[in-house]
Amino acid sequence: MKRLLYLGYYLKNLDKEKFNKFFDHVKKEHKMDSISLMTDIISSSLKYKISLLEYFQFRFYELTKEQRKSYAGTGYMYEYQLAMNPKLYRECLDNKIDFYKKYSDFVRHMAFGIDELRENSSLAPKLLANPSGKVVLKDSVGKCGMQVKVFKTEFFEGKDLISFMDAEKFDFAEEFVVQHPDIMALSPSALNTVRVFTQLNDKDEVEFLGARLRISVNSEVDNMAAGNIAAPINIETGIIDAPGVYSDITKDDAAVHPVTGVSIVGFQVPFWPEIIDMMKKSALHMPGNRSIGWDIAVTKDGPELIEGNHDWCKLVWQLPAKKG
Repeated sequence: MKRLLYLGYYLKNLDKEKFNKFFDHVKKEHKMDSISLMTDIISSSLKYKISLLEYFQFRFYELTKEQRKSYAGTGYMYEYQLAMNPKLYRECLDNKIDFYKKYSDFVRHMAFGIDELRENSSLAPKLLANPSGKVVLKDSVGKCGMQVKVFKTEFFEGKDLISFMDAEKFDFAEEFVVQHPDIMALSPSALNTVRVFTQLNDKDEVEFLGARLRISVNSEVDNMAAGNIAAPINIETGIIDAPGVYSDITKDDAAVHPVTGVSIVGFQVPFWPEIIDMMKKSALHMPGNRSIGWDIAVTKDGPELIEGNHDWCKLVWQLPAKKG
């Protein structure tokens, strides 16, 4: 019954345009007929608790039964993450305002909720005078890079920041983080974050499930859902050891950045030992949440936290690794 409910959820939330694009691509490239393909999609969704799009993104049409078993889809991850990060503890990860207060020891840049800006009139001018010349406005509970907008600070000359945030439905404002020059050279269009997956074992020891560099492609955000790339980082060295991948199955893997031409494979993430040290501390900071996908910015001064995700994306882990 639960699997049927999951299937109903997948159908209700299906991106039909993307589904049809992937469906037609697989039919053509693998010479499959519509009935056989649709039957395999539905049966795989019910058997392996994957969404209809994940059938394509995990490339189930190319996999054996044993390989399919290894993949964690939306249904599995919902159950797993609910067990690892109970609702009682995960709230601080859902709200960016609360997160920045709870994890302030690991944050370098200015970030304020709209209520803070209202209560202290000196904060908005201070934020707008930050050296980056930009501010980022967000919905504090937004997901996957949605409800995020970057503005040059000069845009607010003669405007009231708080009134603008009210009108545009933003409740969180932060200083634009200027990334490390090496990462800027790789991809300058957005803040490209390192995603590190941590897990606390039954002895409360921090285990690293893996790491990825999320790389923007002419986008203001770096999320895969927005058409960007994710590349696997060797957890021991901090070096990208395989091409970056898209969640769009019609696009080829990228060994070099498609816009800048900088090599992705072999790229050394700066301050890697410092990132690992920060992850060990942040993972134990609130141990009620035991499995977290962290987003880390790397600046010329070192790493800092941008976000912690209790519902971390199974695509960002599995697609670059090409395994479940």
